[in-house]
Amino acid sequence: MDYSFILMGVGILFILLSFFMKDKSSKVETELEELSISLYQETNALKRRLKIVEEELMLEPSFQVAPKKAPAQPKNPMATFQQVTAQLQQAQAIPPAPAASKINSILVSQVQALHAQGLSLDEISQRSTLSHEQIESILGGRQ
Repeated sequence: MDYSFILMGVGILFILLSFFMKDKSSKVETELEELSISLYQETNALKRRLKIVEEELMLEPSFQVAPKKAPAQPKNPMATFQQVTAQLQQAQAIPPAPAASKINSILVSQVQALHAQGLSLDEISQRSTLSHEQIESILGGRQ
């Protein structure tokens, strides 16, 4: 027998076997489709959570942080560190007013930070969407 007939017979046998074999690419396609659907659902869930957090913080959905300029190097870094720690200790020593307990703690800290920056009650009211009475109760009457 000639080797060419044997090789041709084996080739035809493999072709016939390939018709009866299962196609594994369809399984991969379904797995890829399931993965993309689950990724889409997770992305939507994260977007919903982010929207809830934005609403909770009363930020606009199009809020973007502007890139910061490089701060000038302080002449005495230890003095700057001491100033920051003193401000933190002062902020922690001031308890929130009793009426402020109904207000979100994030808003309380935001109002205190804006007041520490020297903003007026009107400006703080515009930025935090709180009334003057609420701001005054948070600040404890200090101005």
